[in-house]
Amino acid sequence: MNVIKTEKAPGAIGPYSQAIEVNGMVFASGQIPVNPATGEIPEGIAAQAEQSCKNVGAILEAAGSGFDKVIKTTCFLADIADFAAFNEVYAKYFVSKPARSCVAVKEIPKGVLCEVEAIAVK
Repeated sequence: MNVIKTEKAPGAIGPYSQAIEVNGMVFASGQIPVNPATGEIPEGIAAQAEQSCKNVGAILEAAGSGFDKVIKTTCFLADIADFAAFNEVYAKYFVSKPARSCVAVKEIPKGVLCEVEAIAVK
């Protein structure tokens, strides 16, 4: 088991790792839209989806993987009405169309609008 850590994505805000690699599989923790350089959160679902996907990408890269090797994602939305706008951004990153679950939840940490987690191969 290998703990994945990069400064190109926000650090964990709790007792967990950004990702764990085991037996050639990468399990990335959910990424919220925090800019790792500034700590800022962009406004609106499109900008937040963009930042969340960039954060996932940075972790995948640190693990020796990439978006093209993602096999499953789980996406959380604060408002299911944002589903279409979220999908527009998501589709630019996950072009291989991995398996996915996408659900609306009551709240996401820091009051953000979305969170994305991924499972990938190396």
